[in-house]
Amino acid sequence: MTFRTTLFSLVVVGLSLTGQAHAADPCADYVPQAKPQNVGRDIVGQELDQIQEQGHMLFAVYEDYPPYSWEEGGEARGVDVEIARIIAEDIGVEARFNFVSAGENLDADLRNNIWRGALIGGRIANVMMRIPYDSAFKCRVEQVVFTGQYAGESIAIAYDKATYPDDKPVPAYFRFDTVGVENDSISDFYLSGFVGGQLQNNIRRFPTTGAAMAALNAGDVMAVMGPLGELEHGLTNTSDVHQPPLAGFAVSQWTLGVAVNFRYRPLSYFVDDAINYALQDGRIPAIYQRYGLTHQTPER
Repeated sequence: MTFRTTLFSLVVVGLSLTGQAHAADPCADYVPQAKPQNVGRDIVGQELDQIQEQGHMLFAVYEDYPPYSWEEGGEARGVDVEIARIIAEDIGVEARFNFVSAGENLDADLRNNIWRGALIGGRIANVMMRIPYDSAFKCRVEQVVFTGQYAGESIAIAYDKATYPDDKPVPAYFRFDTVGVENDSISDFYLSGFVGGQLQNNIRRFPTTGAAMAALNAGDVMAVMGPLGELEHGLTNTSDVHQPPLAGFAVSQWTLGVAVNFRYRPLSYFVDDAINYALQDGRIPAIYQRYGLTHQTPER
């Protein structure tokens, strides 16, 4: 299961919450869940003063997920890694990283990495990066503070420039042209259902968006649909990317932030302040620029 599938589970939650009450108050129809049982400090995390005293804090980041988080030569790299280092620097400690795989859905990721821990071999982090923000979903996970919105993300289409020298491709083109997607991603679901499934024969599914971009640059597909940042990371001099209108795509853009255990709100305030300062002074947009990515301003 990939992070992109995890995100799709959040999108499904958002789309299922319909009605006038939700439009006015996203938490109006939610019945609070039972409070989690008390667990030891070594399981749930640490207070801000303890983090500062020990001199380091732990961030959960998704593994093998360029350009956002991966390991190269034993060193943590990526946009989310550098933003985490900004947070830790502002708190006055060292950033350490736990590279995690995505669970079945976002609930599982937060449960395993922020507020309870995996049943076998899991580690609780002080902060988890790259968490899609949704006002309705946050009502349903009371054990987590969703904060620190640092970027937006949106769906785009990368394409081979020689194949499309004039008109850039839109989804309707894929009735005749091949398009790559990450398997079980929101782009996969969207294109699979587009115009009654007429694109199915031309959809090529890959384990990751990065693999789809490699296929595009090798000439195996004509286009790739996925998150803008991942597409930009895979561009070469033969490919480009654009963002056409996407008819019927209910959630083609979203905001990304961080998650902190609900018991440690002072830490969450400090993290949000650090991110806000780094947005205002340009440090976070500069990180995106260094990786050749477009920083999309988050809704805060």
